[in-house]
Amino acid sequence: MPPPFDRDRDHRDRQHQTRVNEQIRITPIRLIGPNGEQVGVIPTAQAMEMAREVGQDLVEVAPLEKPPVCKIMDYGKFKFQQKQKQKEKAKAHKQKLKEIRLRPKTDMHDIETKINQAKKFLEHHDKVLVYVMFKGRELQHIEEGKRILQMMKEKLVEFAKIEKEPAMEGKRMSMMLAPK
Repeated sequence: MPPPFDRDRDHRDRQHQTRVNEQIRITPIRLIGPNGEQVGVIPTAQAMEMAREVGQDLVEVAPLEKPPVCKIMDYGKFKFQQKQKQKEKAKAHKQKLKEIRLRPKTDMHDIETKINQAKKFLEHHDKVLVYVMFKGRELQHIEEGKRILQMMKEKLVEFAKIEKEPAMEGKRMSMMLAPK
């Protein structure tokens, strides 16, 4: 059974489609020349003739304006540039949340290593969640966890802003750092 007709989808597709050359049926149009100069409001047939003379296409750039705005340009090159812009947008870095886990008994050298790791994450524009896990009797010494997080905060102050101050959450103490 064929899918039912979706009028909205058809309308959306037509909205995003750029009209070129013979697809432009509305007359008159406001024309922009091949070098970006304003030509003025002229009949579509005359604009098509001007585009052919220069060996380029007539492309509708603002279809909702009154009259619609068209430009003389190389449509293939225009489409290529649009695809390149889309790829650049896709490559944009999405901020991630990185976690660094510590224990109250973690050695000083290991804490320094974790600080360097946090610096790399922050330089890469990622958020960092640093937490100290407590087990058993360690819960009686939460000041040790505060000391570790305070030291990390002091060492990372030039790379990050504190988004969430150190606080206890169940059996762990955590703090959130965001890149500056």
